[in-house]
Amino acid sequence: MLINGHTEVIAHIGFPTHAFKAPLIYNPYFEKQGINALVVPMGCKAEDYPVFLRAIFKLSNIRGALITMPHKVSTLSLVDEVLPAAAIAGACNAVRLGPLGQLQGDMFDGAGFVRGVQRKGFKLEGKRVLVVGSGGVGSAIAASLAAEKIAAISLFDVRTASCDGLGQRLQSEYPQIKVNTGSNDPEGHDLVVNATPLGMNEGDPLPMDVSRISPETFVGEVVMRQEMTAFLQAAKNRGCQVQVGSDMLFEQIPAYLEFFGLETTTAEVLRSVARLD
Repeated sequence: MLINGHTEVIAHIGFPTHAFKAPLIYNPYFEKQGINALVVPMGCKAEDYPVFLRAIFKLSNIRGALITMPHKVSTLSLVDEVLPAAAIAGACNAVRLGPLGQLQGDMFDGAGFVRGVQRKGFKLEGKRVLVVGSGGVGSAIAASLAAEKIAAISLFDVRTASCDGLGQRLQSEYPQIKVNTGSNDPEGHDLVVNATPLGMNEGDPLPMDVSRISPETFVGEVVMRQEMTAFLQAAKNRGCQVQVGSDMLFEQIPAYLEFFGLETTTAEVLRSVARLD
Protein backbone atom coordinates (compact mmCIF):
# COMPACT_ATOMS: atom_id res chain seq x y z
CA MET A 1 0.00 0.00 0.00
CA LEU A 2 1.26 3.48 -0.87
CA ILE A 3 1.19 5.61 2.27
CA ASN A 4 0.67 9.32 1.69
CA GLY A 5 -1.28 12.29 3.01
CA HIS A 6 -4.49 10.87 1.57
CA THR A 7 -4.20 7.60 3.49
CA GLU A 8 -6.66 7.67 6.38
CA VAL A 9 -5.06 6.77 9.67
CA ILE A 10 -6.53 4.87 12.61
CA ALA A 11 -4.22 5.33 15.58
CA HIS A 12 -3.78 2.29 17.83
CA ILE A 13 -2.76 3.89 21.11
CA GLY A 14 -1.38 1.96 24.05
CA PHE A 15 1.55 1.69 26.42
CA PRO A 16 4.90 1.53 24.58
CA THR A 17 5.49 -2.12 25.52
CA HIS A 18 1.96 -3.28 24.65
CA ALA A 19 1.63 -6.00 22.01
CA PHE A 20 -0.14 -4.30 19.12
CA LYS A 21 -2.06 -7.03 17.27
CA ALA A 22 -4.77 -4.92 15.65
CA PRO A 23 -2.65 -3.84 12.64
CA LEU A 24 -2.08 -7.52 11.83
CA ILE A 25 -5.83 -7.93 11.30
CA TYR A 26 -7.01 -4.54 10.01
CA ASN A 27 -4.21 -3.76 7.58
CA PRO A 28 -4.35 -7.05 5.61
CA TYR A 29 -8.11 -6.49 5.29
CA PHE A 30 -7.65 -2.90 4.05
CA GLU A 31 -5.06 -4.11 1.54
CA LYS A 32 -7.29 -6.92 0.27
CA GLN A 33 -10.28 -4.56 -0.16
CA GLY A 34 -8.28 -1.68 -1.64
CA ILE A 35 -9.24 0.63 1.23
CA ASN A 36 -6.82 3.54 1.56
CA ALA A 37 -6.54 3.32 5.34
CA LEU A 38 -3.96 2.07 7.82
CA VAL A 39 -3.89 1.18 11.51
CA VAL A 40 -0.69 2.60 13.03
CA PRO A 41 0.59 1.48 16.46
CA MET A 42 1.45 4.44 18.70
CA GLY A 43 2.99 3.89 22.12
CA CYS A 44 2.13 6.59 24.65
CA LYS A 45 2.91 6.87 28.35
CA ALA A 46 0.03 7.64 30.69
CA GLU A 47 1.38 11.05 31.68
CA ASP A 48 1.55 12.15 28.02
CA TYR A 49 -1.74 10.64 26.91
CA PRO A 50 -4.23 13.50 27.60
CA VAL A 51 -2.32 15.96 25.40
CA PHE A 52 -1.45 13.31 22.81
CA LEU A 53 -5.04 12.16 22.29
CA ARG A 54 -6.22 15.68 21.48
CA ALA A 55 -3.20 16.34 19.28
CA ILE A 56 -3.66 13.22 17.16
CA PHE A 57 -7.12 14.41 16.15
CA LYS A 58 -5.61 17.57 14.67
CA LEU A 59 -4.27 15.44 11.78
CA SER A 60 -6.10 16.11 8.52
CA ASN A 61 -6.20 12.39 7.65
CA ILE A 62 -7.18 10.93 11.02
CA ARG A 63 -10.14 8.56 10.90
CA GLY A 64 -10.19 7.52 14.55
CA ALA A 65 -8.31 5.88 17.38
CA LEU A 66 -8.30 2.41 18.91
CA ILE A 67 -7.51 2.69 22.61
CA THR A 68 -5.89 -0.09 24.60
CA MET A 69 -4.36 -0.48 28.05
CA PRO A 70 -3.65 1.46 30.16
CA HIS A 71 -5.69 4.30 28.66
CA LYS A 72 -9.22 2.87 28.42
CA VAL A 73 -10.51 4.31 31.70
CA SER A 74 -8.80 7.70 31.50
CA THR A 75 -10.20 8.24 27.99
CA LEU A 76 -13.69 8.71 29.45
CA SER A 77 -12.70 12.05 30.96
CA LEU A 78 -10.85 13.18 27.83
CA VAL A 79 -13.59 12.90 25.21
CA ASP A 80 -16.46 15.33 24.72
CA GLU A 81 -19.19 12.72 24.39
CA VAL A 82 -19.31 9.30 26.07
CA LEU A 83 -21.67 6.88 24.32
CA PRO A 84 -23.85 4.50 26.42
CA ALA A 85 -21.76 1.30 26.22
CA ALA A 86 -18.63 3.17 27.33
CA ALA A 87 -20.50 4.97 30.12
CA ILE A 88 -21.81 1.68 31.55
CA ALA A 89 -18.51 -0.16 31.11
CA GLY A 90 -16.56 2.68 32.71
CA ALA A 91 -13.98 2.46 29.93
CA CYS A 92 -13.54 3.44 26.29
CA ASN A 93 -11.63 1.68 23.50
CA ALA A 94 -12.55 3.72 20.41
CA VAL A 95 -12.62 7.46 19.68
CA ARG A 96 -13.81 9.32 16.59
CA LEU A 97 -14.68 12.84 15.54
CA GLY A 98 -18.40 13.55 15.75
CA PRO A 99 -20.38 15.67 13.25
CA LEU A 100 -19.59 18.86 15.17
CA GLY A 101 -15.92 18.03 15.59
CA GLN A 102 -16.41 16.66 19.09
CA LEU A 103 -14.50 13.59 20.30
CA GLN A 104 -16.90 10.68 20.78
CA GLY A 105 -15.88 7.64 22.83
CA ASP A 106 -17.39 4.17 22.70
CA MET A 107 -16.64 0.61 23.86
CA PHE A 108 -16.72 -2.44 21.58
CA ASP A 109 -15.49 -5.42 23.63
CA GLY A 110 -19.11 -6.22 24.45
CA ALA A 111 -20.30 -5.65 20.89
CA GLY A 112 -17.87 -8.29 19.68
CA PHE A 113 -19.18 -10.83 22.16
CA VAL A 114 -22.82 -10.09 21.34
CA ARG A 115 -22.29 -10.24 17.58
CA GLY A 116 -20.64 -13.62 17.95
CA VAL A 117 -23.56 -14.98 19.97
CA GLN A 118 -26.09 -13.63 17.47
CA ARG A 119 -24.16 -14.96 14.48
CA LYS A 120 -24.47 -18.42 16.03
CA GLY A 121 -28.25 -18.05 15.98
CA PHE A 122 -28.92 -17.24 19.63
CA LYS A 123 -31.73 -14.69 20.11
CA LEU A 124 -31.09 -12.38 23.05
CA GLU A 125 -34.39 -10.52 23.33
CA GLY A 126 -36.27 -11.54 26.47
CA LYS A 127 -33.47 -13.80 27.74
CA ARG A 128 -32.01 -14.12 31.24
CA VAL A 129 -28.23 -13.78 31.36
CA LEU A 130 -25.44 -14.19 33.91
CA VAL A 131 -22.11 -12.37 33.61
CA VAL A 132 -19.37 -13.43 36.04
CA GLY A 133 -16.73 -10.73 36.26
CA SER A 134 -17.39 -6.99 36.46
CA GLY A 135 -14.05 -5.70 35.17
CA GLY A 136 -13.59 -3.88 31.90
CA VAL A 137 -14.54 -6.76 29.60
CA GLY A 138 -17.37 -8.06 31.78
CA SER A 139 -18.85 -4.57 32.13
CA ALA A 140 -18.67 -4.02 28.37
CA ILE A 141 -20.38 -7.34 27.68
CA ALA A 142 -23.11 -6.58 30.22
CA ALA A 143 -23.73 -3.19 28.58
CA SER A 144 -24.01 -4.67 25.08
CA LEU A 145 -26.29 -7.47 26.26
CA ALA A 146 -28.58 -4.96 27.97
CA ALA A 147 -28.89 -3.02 24.71
CA GLU A 148 -30.35 -6.15 23.07
CA LYS A 149 -33.59 -6.07 25.13
CA ILE A 150 -32.77 -8.92 27.48
CA ALA A 151 -35.26 -9.48 30.31
CA ALA A 152 -32.87 -9.88 33.23
CA ILE A 153 -29.16 -9.85 34.03
CA SER A 154 -27.34 -11.33 37.01
CA LEU A 155 -23.88 -10.00 37.86
CA PHE A 156 -21.20 -11.52 40.06
CA ASP A 157 -17.70 -10.47 41.07
CA VAL A 158 -15.65 -11.14 44.18
CA ARG A 159 -15.20 -7.36 44.28
CA THR A 160 -18.74 -6.57 45.39
CA ALA A 161 -18.36 -2.80 45.00
CA SER A 162 -17.42 -3.21 41.33
CA CYS A 163 -20.36 -5.55 40.76
CA ASP A 164 -22.85 -3.30 42.54
CA GLY A 165 -21.59 -0.23 40.67
CA LEU A 166 -22.07 -1.94 37.33
CA GLY A 167 -25.55 -3.02 38.39
CA GLN A 168 -26.49 0.54 39.27
CA ARG A 169 -25.23 1.91 35.94
CA LEU A 170 -27.16 -0.76 34.03
CA GLN A 171 -30.34 -0.13 35.99
CA SER A 172 -30.07 3.61 35.40
CA GLU A 173 -29.63 3.21 31.62
CA TYR A 174 -32.09 0.31 31.21
CA PRO A 175 -34.74 0.57 33.97
CA GLN A 176 -36.90 -2.07 32.29
CA ILE A 177 -34.29 -4.81 32.83
CA LYS A 178 -34.27 -6.76 36.10
CA VAL A 179 -30.75 -6.51 37.55
CA ASN A 180 -29.50 -8.90 40.24
CA THR A 181 -26.06 -8.91 41.90
CA GLY A 182 -24.15 -11.16 44.27
CA SER A 183 -24.72 -14.69 42.94
CA ASN A 184 -22.88 -16.77 40.33
CA ASP A 185 -25.48 -19.55 40.30
CA PRO A 186 -26.11 -20.28 36.59
CA GLU A 187 -29.38 -22.15 37.13
CA GLY A 188 -32.31 -20.50 35.35
CA HIS A 189 -30.20 -18.48 32.91
CA ASP A 190 -30.37 -18.74 29.13
CA LEU A 191 -26.86 -17.36 28.61
CA VAL A 192 -23.88 -17.43 30.97
CA VAL A 193 -20.59 -15.61 30.41
CA ASN A 194 -17.25 -16.07 32.10
CA ALA A 195 -15.50 -12.69 32.00
CA THR A 196 -12.71 -13.73 34.40
CA PRO A 197 -9.50 -15.77 34.04
CA LEU A 198 -11.03 -18.56 36.15
CA GLY A 199 -11.43 -21.94 34.45
CA MET A 200 -8.75 -21.27 31.87
CA ASN A 201 -6.68 -24.39 32.57
CA GLU A 202 -7.45 -27.94 33.60
CA GLY A 203 -7.54 -28.13 37.39
CA ASP A 204 -8.37 -24.43 37.84
CA PRO A 205 -11.36 -23.51 40.02
CA LEU A 206 -14.29 -22.83 37.70
CA PRO A 207 -16.15 -19.49 37.73
CA MET A 208 -19.44 -21.20 38.52
CA ASP A 209 -20.93 -24.62 39.29
CA VAL A 210 -21.12 -26.14 35.80
CA SER A 211 -23.40 -28.94 37.03
CA ARG A 212 -26.13 -26.29 37.49
CA ILE A 213 -25.92 -25.09 33.88
CA SER A 214 -28.75 -26.42 31.73
CA PRO A 215 -27.72 -28.17 28.48
CA GLU A 216 -29.93 -25.62 26.69
CA THR A 217 -27.91 -22.69 28.04
CA PHE A 218 -25.50 -20.83 25.74
CA VAL A 219 -22.08 -20.47 27.39
CA GLY A 220 -19.49 -17.83 26.47
CA GLU A 221 -15.87 -17.21 27.39
CA VAL A 222 -13.55 -14.18 27.06
CA VAL A 223 -10.14 -15.82 27.53
CA MET A 224 -8.24 -15.69 24.21
CA ARG A 225 -5.02 -17.47 25.15
CA GLN A 226 -6.53 -20.82 24.20
CA GLU A 227 -9.59 -21.81 22.18
CA MET A 228 -11.21 -24.36 24.52
CA THR A 229 -10.72 -23.54 28.19
CA ALA A 230 -11.47 -26.04 30.94
CA PHE A 231 -14.64 -24.09 31.71
CA LEU A 232 -15.88 -24.20 28.10
CA GLN A 233 -15.01 -27.88 27.79
CA ALA A 234 -17.00 -28.65 30.93
CA ALA A 235 -19.99 -26.72 29.52
CA LYS A 236 -19.65 -28.44 26.16
CA ASN A 237 -19.61 -31.81 27.91
CA ARG A 238 -23.00 -30.93 29.35
CA GLY A 239 -24.31 -30.38 25.82
CA CYS A 240 -24.19 -26.56 25.84
CA GLN A 241 -23.52 -24.46 22.76
CA VAL A 242 -20.35 -22.46 23.44
CA GLN A 243 -18.45 -19.42 22.16
CA VAL A 244 -14.66 -19.19 22.44
CA GLY A 245 -12.89 -16.02 23.49
CA SER A 246 -11.22 -15.27 20.16
CA ASP A 247 -14.64 -14.93 18.51
CA MET A 248 -15.09 -11.72 20.49
CA LEU A 249 -11.93 -10.22 18.97
CA PHE A 250 -12.82 -10.91 15.35
CA GLU A 251 -16.52 -10.05 15.74
CA GLN A 252 -15.84 -6.63 17.27
CA ILE A 253 -13.74 -5.42 14.34
CA PRO A 254 -16.72 -5.03 11.97
CA ALA A 255 -18.36 -2.93 14.70
CA TYR A 256 -15.25 -0.74 14.88
CA LEU A 257 -15.23 -0.32 11.09
CA GLU A 258 -18.85 0.82 11.14
CA PHE A 259 -18.10 3.24 14.00
CA PHE A 260 -15.31 4.78 11.94
CA GLY A 261 -17.48 4.94 8.80
CA LEU A 262 -15.40 2.42 6.86
CA GLU A 263 -16.49 -0.53 4.72
CA THR A 264 -17.50 -3.35 7.07
CA THR A 265 -16.91 -7.07 6.73
CA THR A 266 -17.38 -10.38 8.57
CA ALA A 267 -15.31 -12.23 11.14
CA GLU A 268 -14.74 -15.01 8.61
CA VAL A 269 -13.12 -12.63 6.11
CA LEU A 270 -10.94 -11.12 8.83
CA ARG A 271 -9.76 -14.54 10.01
CA SER A 272 -8.87 -15.48 6.44
CA VAL A 273 -6.56 -12.47 5.93
CA ALA A 274 -5.14 -11.96 9.45
CA ARG A 275 -1.38 -12.32 9.86
CA LEU A 276 -1.23 -13.24 13.54
CA ASP A 277 1.07 -16.26 13.19
